[in-house]
Amino acid sequence: MADLHGKIVLVTGGSGGLGQALAEAFAMTQNRVVLTARNTAKLEAAAEKIARKGAQVLALPADISRRDQVKSLGEKISAHWGDVQILINNAGVARAISFADMPDALWDQTLETNLTGVYNCCKVFLPAMIRAKWGRIINIASITAKVGFSHATAYTASKHGLLGLTRSLALETARAGVTVNAICPGYIDDDRTHENAKIMAEKTGKRVEDILKLFAQSAPQNRLIAPDEVASLALVIASEKLRAMTGQAINVDGGAVMA
Repeated sequence: MADLHGKIVLVTGGSGGLGQALAEAFAMTQNRVVLTARNTAKLEAAAEKIARKGAQVLALPADISRRDQVKSLGEKISAHWGDVQILINNAGVARAISFADMPDALWDQTLETNLTGVYNCCKVFLPAMIRAKWGRIINIASITAKVGFSHATAYTASKHGLLGLTRSLALETARAGVTVNAICPGYIDDDRTHENAKIMAEKTGKRVEDILKLFAQSAPQNRLIAPDEVASLALVIASEKLRAMTGQAINVDGGAVMA
C-alpha cells in the first residue's frame, strides 16, 4: 500500500472490536487516524493502545446520530489535522430481538445510528473530498444488507438502507474522484456478536458456546470472521489499486451469502 499513507482517516465506532481493528490497520500504514464513539473511556483506551505502537491517532467523542455533534467533530478534526480524506462508517447498533418484543425506541436508535448516522457523516465530510477531487467512503454494512435475518428486523432494515445509500452516493460522486463502497461482514468474532449470543442463550436456554457455534455454522467455512480480515479489505479499497471500484458491496462472511 505504498500509495496509502499520510491520509487523514476517520473511523466511527472506533472504541473497540472491528472499529479498533480498522483504526489500527490504517494507523500502521502511516496514516493519521481519528477515532470517534460515544463512550469516552473506551475510546481513549483504544486510541492509547494504538498510539503505543507509534501511530498518530486522535480520540474525539461524538454521537453520530446527532448532526450538531458530527459538525463539531468535523471542525475539531479540520483544526487539528485538516480535512478527512477517508471516512469509514463503522458505528452501529445491533441487538438480537424478535419484532414482536422490539420496543419502538430500539427501532429508532438502530435506524438513527446505522443509517442516519452515516448520512450525517457523509454530509459533513464528503464536500471536502469533492473539492480535493479525491476521497474514500467505506461503509461497514453486513450480509443482512442483502438477505433477511430473523430477530434482527431493525438491524436488517438499516443495513438494506445503508446499501442503497452506498450505491446512490457512488453514482453521484463517480466523476468527482471519490469512491463509495460497502463491506458486508458475516458474524464477526467481537464483543457485539458475543453479547448477542448471550442474549439469545438466555432466551432459548442454550449455552452461549452453542449459540456461537450456530453463528459459525451459518457460513460454509464454519467459523466467525476475524476483525483483521475486514480491516485488510478496507485498506485495499482505500488504496489506488481499486480506484475504479465504486458502488460495490463486498462480502467477508466465510461464504454465507454468495450474492
